Amino acid sequence: MTYNWFARVYDDLMDDTLYEKWFAYTSRYLSSNATLLELGCGTGILGLTLKEKGYDVSGLDLSEDMLSLAYNRQQEHSIFFPLIQRDMRDLSELANYDGIVCYSDALCYMENENELLKVFREAYAHLNTNGYFLFDVHSLYQIELFLKTSFHAETDGIVFLWDSFEGAYPHSVEHELTFFVERDDQAYDRYEEVHKERTYKIDTYLELLRKAGFSNIEVTADFEESVNEKSKRWFFAAQKLGE
Repeated sequence: MTYNWFARVYDDLMDDTLYEKWFAYTSRYLSSNATLLELGCGTGILGLTLKEKGYDVSGLDLSEDMLSLAYNRQQEHSIFFPLIQRDMRDLSELANYDGIVCYSDALCYMENENELLKVFREAYAHLNTNGYFLFDVHSLYQIELFLKTSFHAETDGIVFLWDSFEGAYPHSVEHELTFFVERDDQAYDRYEEVHKERTYKIDTYLELLRKAGFSNIEVTADFEESVNEKSKRWFFAAQKLGE
């Protein structure tokens, strides 16, 4: 999934407290001197935190718009790390890492189980022995919540409307995003984007992770809680053990 106008309002809409929580979750499994690849790095906020804390981090994202904002943020803070424009389903020619992370439900943009398995296999292939693949996804409950809510906001001359509808597949949702962007003459131009997300039962994720080669898999919810029927975000920590 690529972002266009959504990239411009992404940081304003995000809950800033999540980044410290993602960092804390990461540090539970990976020491601060670890080499780390962040899939779906977005505008680079988490990457800056990881770099500041001593991680040898690289950021990967498919969206040129997101990476451009991440680069600008590096310039502002004088903190630099590699930014890679690439599809997370193909990590060929990249190095191996002690850890690979993928947060903010980026994996829910995979179209089907085969696409998800491709990411899992690529992550496994590019981890060092005993390395961890850490990620989060929407729970089934969160998908249901999306279908009951809509969101409207205004920031920096952009009026933003977010409405969600049931997708074509089980446990899927389509987010229809509408942007009214103010021009110099105070009129507005209209732009639209559709973002499709999909999740699966926990057992499906576990099956695909094991098929990719992972073991020692831990599942939690909402950063540090045990999974229950109203958990909104599931977390997976999967390890690549030695032969």
